[in-house]
Amino acid sequence: MFPMITGFMNYGQQTVRAARYIGQSFTITLSHTNRLPVTIQYPYQKSITSERFRGRIHFEFDKCIACEVCVRVCPIDLPVVDWKLETDIRKKRLLNYSIDFGICIFCGNCVEYCPTNCLSMTEEYELSTYDRHELNYNQIALGRLPISVIGDYTIQINNYELDSYKKTTGKPLDSEKITN
Repeated sequence: MFPMITGFMNYGQQTVRAARYIGQSFTITLSHTNRLPVTIQYPYQKSITSERFRGRIHFEFDKCIACEVCVRVCPIDLPVVDWKLETDIRKKRLLNYSIDFGICIFCGNCVEYCPTNCLSMTEEYELSTYDRHELNYNQIALGRLPISVIGDYTIQINNYELDSYKKTTGKPLDSEKITN
C-alpha cells in the first residue's frame, strides 16, 4: 500500500513541476509580445554600424611613407605596396598601394599598427560584386570616402537605432558623420 501512495505522490509532484515549467515558458512568451520587431527591410532600411565596426579600409596616399608595416602585420600579407627608393633624398616614394577585399579578413591589424595613420576603417560593408576582380582596390578606390548611412536620404533608419544613437552620443544625427 505504501508504494502505491508514494507513486501517486511522485506523480503529483511531477505534474506540479511540469505545470510550473509550462507557466514559466508561457509568461516569457507573453512578455515578448509587447516588443518591437527586430527584422529590418534591408535595401530600404539599414542598420547604423557600431562605433568600432570594421568595414572597408580607407587609405590616404599623401600620408603613407611606404614603410610596409601593414604588410608585415597582416596575417595573410595582403596589402601590395610598390615603392621606389629615391637616392638623392634617401627616401621611399610610394608608387602604388592596393588591397584585395576578396581575400581580406578585416582583422584591422594594418590600421592599428600604421605609424602615420594613413589607414582607417570605414562603415562601408556592402562590397558584393559579380566579379571577384572588382574587389581589388587600388589607392584611388581606397581613397574614396563612403556615403554615410545617416547622410543617405533614400534610406530609412530604424527609430530604435536612432534613439539609441542619440542617447549614446548626445548629438543629433544631422550634424555628425559616424565615419571617423
